[in-house]
Amino acid sequence: MPEPSIPTALDALNQAQRERLAFIDFKVYFCGEFRRADLENRFGIAPAAATRDLTAYRSLAPRNLAYDPSAKIYALGDSFAPLFELSPDRALTWLRQGFGDGLSLRAKRLVLTADAGLLAPPPLDTLASLSRAIHQGSPVTVTYLSLSSGASRRPIVPLALVENGLRWHVRAYDRKNGRFGDFVVGRITQIEQVNDAVADHERIAEDIQWNRVVELELVPHPGLEHPEAVAADYGMTDGVLRARARAAVVGYALRRWQVDCSTDHSLPPNEHHLWLRNTPTLYGVESAEMSPGYRCVPQTEESA
Repeated sequence: MPEPSIPTALDALNQAQRERLAFIDFKVYFCGEFRRADLENRFGIAPAAATRDLTAYRSLAPRNLAYDPSAKIYALGDSFAPLFELSPDRALTWLRQGFGDGLSLRAKRLVLTADAGLLAPPPLDTLASLSRAIHQGSPVTVTYLSLSSGASRRPIVPLALVENGLRWHVRAYDRKNGRFGDFVVGRITQIEQVNDAVADHERIAEDIQWNRVVELELVPHPGLEHPEAVAADYGMTDGVLRARARAAVVGYALRRWQVDCSTDHSLPPNEHHLWLRNTPTLYGVESAEMSPGYRCVPQTEESA
């Protein structure tokens, strides 16, 4: 009798076990490693049950895991192929929000919903490779398509994934230019792992823009006839919405929120319902150049 196909074999499992096998699949794909304890901690199961799940997974995908006896972990196999279909949107939700570890349940929606979504989600393989490099603290060499210089090989140290509302970036230390910066994930066409140590100055703890927190005071645009409507939109207290963001991403946020960041609130209020009241907070923020209407004005002794 021929062996059942993988979809048939998966269908024969109960939903709970499929969830656990999916967790193994996703964890090793995006982190590059897996421990039996990961199953025990995630699902609250006994070691014997976790061992059965690992055995079931390896019987279905024997080349997906490579056991490292010295480290006592399962590493990503050389011929890894995901057992479960996963969309980039779901993978990004899992990475960003920490849920969705298992399968997508085909439950009926309670109400009709819709969202704009990403025009072009990043390739799943690229996303997984970057995620593994971040998790493992590994430098990589990427082939990157730049708007200014075209395709080039760039040695980088991936540190974090960042969404700007339209696209996903990887925050990384750029070894070529000796600085931290953002790379559009979709422009990375090739990734090669580098067997090299990460220096202290290349780590996220040394990224000043990432670690700096910017305090924002957002108010209804002064040009609006009925500012109380915008105050209600955002649940403002005393006409102010206070928010915080990392300096590395605050420019993306302000552009996404369509906040007028000009000092004299000169942008059209029908397009920019919010105004950044404390524009000096953006001084020294590299990403601020993307903020609508912002012009860097050096601080004086009085304003510093």
